Amino acid sequence: MVERSHDGARRIAESRILIVGLGLIGGSLAAALKTGGYRGEIAACDRDPGEIARGIAMGVIDDGGTELAPWVEGSSLIVLAVPVMAMQAVMATLRPVLSDQVITDVGSTKLAIRTAAEAVFGALPARFVLGHPIAGSEKSGVAASNPTLYRHHKVILTPEPDNDPRAVARVRAMWAACGAEVLEMAVERHDQVLARTSHLPHLLAFSLVDTLARQDERLEIFRYAAGGFRDFTRIAGSDPVMWRDVFTANRDAVLAALDDFEAGVARLRAAVERGDGDAMLATLDRASHARHYFDTLLNQTRYQAMEQRNIRYRVEPGGSVRGTIRVPGDKSVSHRSIMLGALAEGVTQVQGFLEGEDSLATLQAFREMGVAIEGPHQGRVTIHGVGMHGLKAPVGPLYVGNAGTAMRLFAGLLAGQAFDTELTGDVSLTKRPMGRVADPLRAMGAVIETAEGGRPPLRIKGGQRLKGIDYDMPMASAQVKSCLLLAGMYAQGETRVREPAPTRDHTERMLNGFGYPVSRDGNLAWLSGGGKLTAGPIDVPSDISSATFFLVAAAITPDADLTLEHVGVNPTRIGVINILKAMGADLTLSNQHEVGGEPVADIRVRYTPLKGIEIPADQVPLAIDEFPALFVAAASAEGTTRLRGAEELRVKESDRLQAMADGLAELGVDVTLYADGIDIVGRLEGQGHDGPSYGGGRIDSLGDHRIAMAFSVAALRAREAIVIDDCANVATSFPGFVELARKVGLSLAEQAGGARQDEEGA
Repeated sequence: MVERSHDGARRIAESRILIVGLGLIGGSLAAALKTGGYRGEIAACDRDPGEIARGIAMGVIDDGGTELAPWVEGSSLIVLAVPVMAMQAVMATLRPVLSDQVITDVGSTKLAIRTAAEAVFGALPARFVLGHPIAGSEKSGVAASNPTLYRHHKVILTPEPDNDPRAVARVRAMWAACGAEVLEMAVERHDQVLARTSHLPHLLAFSLVDTLARQDERLEIFRYAAGGFRDFTRIAGSDPVMWRDVFTANRDAVLAALDDFEAGVARLRAAVERGDGDAMLATLDRASHARHYFDTLLNQTRYQAMEQRNIRYRVEPGGSVRGTIRVPGDKSVSHRSIMLGALAEGVTQVQGFLEGEDSLATLQAFREMGVAIEGPHQGRVTIHGVGMHGLKAPVGPLYVGNAGTAMRLFAGLLAGQAFDTELTGDVSLTKRPMGRVADPLRAMGAVIETAEGGRPPLRIKGGQRLKGIDYDMPMASAQVKSCLLLAGMYAQGETRVREPAPTRDHTERMLNGFGYPVSRDGNLAWLSGGGKLTAGPIDVPSDISSATFFLVAAAITPDADLTLEHVGVNPTRIGVINILKAMGADLTLSNQHEVGGEPVADIRVRYTPLKGIEIPADQVPLAIDEFPALFVAAASAEGTTRLRGAEELRVKESDRLQAMADGLAELGVDVTLYADGIDIVGRLEGQGHDGPSYGGGRIDSLGDHRIAMAFSVAALRAREAIVIDDCANVATSFPGFVELARKVGLSLAEQAGGARQDEEGA
């Protein structure tokens, strides 16, 4: 019973909604439905006639009374908003007068309510959809009704296999009309999650306030308590009867959560007693960053965010590109600095760390395995290494967001640990195949389970005796190579990895920098198991993949003169520099030196007209992540640029060949797409070098950050504005891109507008 109005807004078509229990939750539901434009009648039943009268006077409900039976007939949807322990009695009253109404509830313990329904009806009725809005207040009664209480909050439905799908859809529609985000999970999982995130905190708040209130000096304690005490204990002002019922109804899950909490307090107490600073820091820092993670989820900002804001870029045509900038640190090096620093003996100081989501996901995962990590603070991270065998089993799955590099490298590292682990990620990452790392690891003796199609989550069984292998990679992938080398550190004998074409060698360089010998000969890398890592300082170079967008921006913009400082120029990563030079770019390197085994340089780019080229085959693997930006350079160059042998671009965060071809065609660029490449026709000979090269238009980035940034740069040579959809993921790999783009001269505006990515080349 869901209709759509003429403007496309969802409108529920229930004849009458009956709310049983007109307190804060039920009253706020009624108020939200009224505000949301529900045109049917809202009735309520409550044992307190004063609440009914107050609700009618406030305009929250249309009618109601204290007896339930008279209001059931004529209602198409019934919402049970009474305390959990009162549910069974209400259901018993409902049973003889029910016909085909849909029923739902708002109780915070679903197993108890399902059990009550089974006791009354014999089985959960097909039209009874269990639900729980994750919203509330310490206030109570219909007078506290808030029409925005559910807006942007979650409502969890726990449908059973026998539920009528149409009933589920109608309950979903009701909550959606209130502005809520509706999710689904199993009853048992719901009660476990809520026991930890809601019921346990309330129990602790009640207990703490009660403990302090029973002390003789309680007046002094409360007089001098700061805002933190007030905020933490605010929930102890909630309805005691309701919470008694919740703790009773969800007893087993609450007790399990309390056991875990008491064990954690005991560990922290022991660390304080011993004066063990590292143990205290590990707990406190892990908690601090977990709280930050939680806060960003609530605000729908970006640190490992499971729900994302939709962002659209609008870039006005033209602009200048001048100045001196430093782009964020290299993501590949940032990942590896955390991994190897955690396994090293001693303290590793990292500067220039990339504070993007993927790197932060790696950092947080090691915190969950017991590693004390300070920071990041302005790119500085301090890692208190635990040694090769010092990691501890995490209490649950390691969530790496969309960090494909983290998942694939973790697979190798964790295959050699003594404990079981599970690696999971966001929706985008769980679609990526992981067989390319799981299969060779199994050949080494690892036991790894994957979901259907070799996809995440990865379940890795610990305690396996790994053996070195000689592996010829079927594809050029630095992630696969790095995964096997990390596993090889825990394997007996020698692990040898041969790649069909050179890929980035950050892992080999950093392992050697940490004192773990890795040998290289052409496309072959090998090491022996049983070594150790020794901590040392790491200065993360600026990411050449991020720098590429500004290299191209300066190369295509008349009068541009831009310098990028401290850019990593690892020989396995400089394909973009070689290709731009071949196109005629005025590009010079200076201040060349090494930091932590990685070569860096300042790169100056000044505008000069570019020419189309046939991209050399040996440069393709060295620039695989930079091609979206290079395609924009080709569209601004004179003549045709041809690329072949780049089929790997089709299995990136998006099909980048298709996405760029579609976007360039939208701008009016002549492109021809091939299975492994593309032809891009830039300006024709004789056309002006300094004028616009193409038109404007609207681009779908497909949630791929590199597509979004490439078309942002394209606006510098466009005749009209370029609007780019689904740009939230830019913050994943390049925090601060918008600010830097504006700083050098792009006219880029963010608008509320969206999905996420993986970094195969990292």
